[in-house]
Amino acid sequence: MTKAIAFPEFGGADVLRPIDVELPTPGPGQMLVEVRAAGVNPLDHKLRAGVLTAVFPVTLPFVPGFELAGVVRAVGPDVTAWAPGDEVFGAVMGGAHAEHVLVPAGLLARKPATLSWEEAAAIPVAAETAERALDVLGVQAGETLLVHGAAGGVGTLVLQFARARGITVIGTASEGNHAYLRELGAIPVTYGDGLAERVRAAAPGGVDRALDVAGLGGVLPLSVELTGSADRVLTIADFAGAEEHGIRLSAGAEGGEMYHGRAFAAALALHAAGELRLPLHRVFPLAEAAEAHRLSEHGHVRGKIVLTV
Repeated sequence: MTKAIAFPEFGGADVLRPIDVELPTPGPGQMLVEVRAAGVNPLDHKLRAGVLTAVFPVTLPFVPGFELAGVVRAVGPDVTAWAPGDEVFGAVMGGAHAEHVLVPAGLLARKPATLSWEEAAAIPVAAETAERALDVLGVQAGETLLVHGAAGGVGTLVLQFARARGITVIGTASEGNHAYLRELGAIPVTYGDGLAERVRAAAPGGVDRALDVAGLGGVLPLSVELTGSADRVLTIADFAGAEEHGIRLSAGAEGGEMYHGRAFAAALALHAAGELRLPLHRVFPLAEAAEAHRLSEHGHVRGKIVLTV
């Protein structure tokens, strides 16, 4: 048996409960990973609250957690690239808030010794989302990209990946995060009333593309106005707004393992160069997953929230 944190019903953070589950045996293409750290993302609390059942149905009880770092304990019969004892990080379709989890071998990368467990667990979701969003949006070197919610975990890597591609980034954030965005090479602007004017002042040559990573109310029509076309705007968070304004929504279905591999390679290249920044907003033990969910729901998180196991 192994321990996990699950929600047996939809609701607030208080529905999260420790449970015992059978220790799984890896099948073809799978590995059993002993989890050392797992990331907490908005998807976790949205699933727990039951607001995504129409697009992401889950079977209860459900163990959240979509990114992890840990040690390989067993491999499936056809897995040859990995062996027990390997230190890895990567993505999983739920289940990471546990002591052990089955992970598709293609969604993992080797963890460098220079990355802590907590840092490695913070990379997968933000990196894959950043890589995918930039690709789907089609933003090119020399263009200017507006990012809404730029100081969060995904925004932080969008800024770094974009900068590595030669893209100028304007990032919306509270004034308390402006110095942080400047350190990442972005031009910060304060969100709220008057945003369009502030963006135009920051980008006198205009904005080519816009990306909403936080689901901030009202930014989608404003982004269409600034870029000149709904085709130049992408959201990863505002399902209703995307439909209402005819804007593309990228929720993770495109590309499969392709984006994970590319994203992990991009993040590791930045790390090897000493340039990767993905701060840990706060680290909780697995037993305090409910508190981590509450903090994630509150928003205004700089970097990532991580659970240690």
